[in-house]
Amino acid sequence: MKNEVVVIYFKLVSYTTVSALNSNRNLNNRLNVNGNNHGNNRNGCAFGIALVSKTNEMKTYTNLYSKLTSKKNLYSAWRKARKGKTNKDYVKNFEENLIDNISLLKTELLLHSYRPKPLKNFIVRDPKTRKISKSDFRDRIVHHALVNVIEPIFEKVFIYDSYANRKGKGNLVALERLDYFKRKVSRNGKTKGWFDNNQVKGYCLKADIKHYFEEVNHKILLRVIKKKIKCNKTIWLVKQILNNNITKGNSKGMPLGNLTSQFFANVYLNELDYFVKHRLRAKYYVRYVDDFVILHPFRTQLIGWKEEINDFLKNELKIELHFDKSRIIPLSKPISFVGFRVFYYYKLLKRFNQKNIQRRLGKYCVLFSENKINYDKIYDSLQGSFAYMERANTHRLKKKLLKQVEDNFKGEISSVEVNKYLKYLNF
Repeated sequence: MKNEVVVIYFKLVSYTTVSALNSNRNLNNRLNVNGNNHGNNRNGCAFGIALVSKTNEMKTYTNLYSKLTSKKNLYSAWRKARKGKTNKDYVKNFEENLIDNISLLKTELLLHSYRPKPLKNFIVRDPKTRKISKSDFRDRIVHHALVNVIEPIFEKVFIYDSYANRKGKGNLVALERLDYFKRKVSRNGKTKGWFDNNQVKGYCLKADIKHYFEEVNHKILLRVIKKKIKCNKTIWLVKQILNNNITKGNSKGMPLGNLTSQFFANVYLNELDYFVKHRLRAKYYVRYVDDFVILHPFRTQLIGWKEEINDFLKNELKIELHFDKSRIIPLSKPISFVGFRVFYYYKLLKRFNQKNIQRRLGKYCVLFSENKINYDKIYDSLQGSFAYMERANTHRLKKKLLKQVEDNFKGEISSVEVNKYLKYLNF
């Protein structure tokens, strides 16, 4: 892909050089060039401005397959796939003949005889009903091997404000970015409102893509990937992974739960990111998977952008905005984003997330009383929940949960707390 770039540069040149550009002289025998040639120019030089057309090649990558199928990469992928699942039977079974299994996987990939095993599907309600697909363990190793090689390539072209499934990003960083943008747009709430001086001014387009993972078009996704990846063997592997989820005559959709689906979701919507940032020139834009927000001082601008975005999605990516979930909200009202209700001066957890944390703690209490779970696992889970709640104004909820923990796990201490204490004492 070639991009034509026009470069404007300023250069200090002599009169003889400038005369080649423009030899006209004025009454004082000074040169008339495409720059200021005022009376204080007595040093025998002038500033010339020139336009130069330069062709800029977008970097592409070939011959990736040898790196992808190397034993070093496959063992790295295996370590990532087993993380947090070392006690699972399917992991233990694979690792009984680890060297042979990795070698067999490498051979299948090199001979193009690799075929993913059928997905195992189950239903989750959280609160929306979702179909989650689980890949076989050996297929997950292949997914990690693929992402290990091509993710760094695409990471270079992703925009800064895309926050899902990226190192150093995540939903909490996206939340902070939204908080920063809303204060920029409203000038820290100091802008006088329509009715009084304390009213917060500014608007947010909160948008969601309808049935995103079910509607991703494979042909378009492959076309986007091929802009950077010119290795035919790697493209063959991508097709094998994508085709494992399609029904006859329906070449679209990606399974929820796969590592590759999360990565391809970012690649696909990177086209939207570029449209919003470079075509619409929207300054305050944050995207997390298929949810995104755009902030602007004026509602009319967001109305126009919403229509342009929906047209782009329909025409270029064959997806569309969710009609009910895509709306323009004043910054003085709460914005629902990444599991939080974001008010202008504070944040709250969504009600479902609050109930989910309370329900999980209740479940742990029952399992612990029946000796079916140890306190270390409960502690690890609660640490994550409390860290999540720290980003919101949830003092009363935390106080309630801590009392429940003290009542049900009185006198218990985790190995993590013991290790911290020993480290503090320099043991």
